[in-house]
Amino acid sequence: MTGATNLFSGLPQAALPTEQFDTLLDHSNVKIERIISTGHCAPETGWFDQEQDEWVCVLEGDARLEIDGQGETALSRGDWTFIPAHQRHRVTYTRTSPPTVWLAVHVYPARR
Repeated sequence: MTGATNLFSGLPQAALPTEQFDTLLDHSNVKIERIISTGHCAPETGWFDQEQDEWVCVLEGDARLEIDGQGETALSRGDWTFIPAHQRHRVTYTRTSPPTVWLAVHVYPARR
C-alpha cells in the first residue's frame, strides 16, 4: 500500500456528462473500481455481457439493476450483489444528486 485514499473524496458537485470510472486496484485477475453515477443508466438495448464475474456495492445513493430473465432489483446504501460472468445485466436508474457511488470488484477467469 502506498498511502490511504478516501472513497468519497473528489465527488462531483454537479451532474457528470458520463459515468466516472476510477480504478483503485488492478492486480493479477482482480480489478476494483469506484463508479460515480449522476442519473446515468443503460439504454433499453444496453445490456452488459462481461467476461468476468462482478461483485458490486452501492456505497451512497440509489440505483436499480435489471438482470436478464430475473427482473429488476432496487439497491440502496450498503446493498450489494454478485453478477456471474456472461449474466446479462443493465443499470436502469441511478440517483442524480447527490451522486450514486458504487464499488465494483471484477474477477477475471485467468491472469490478464
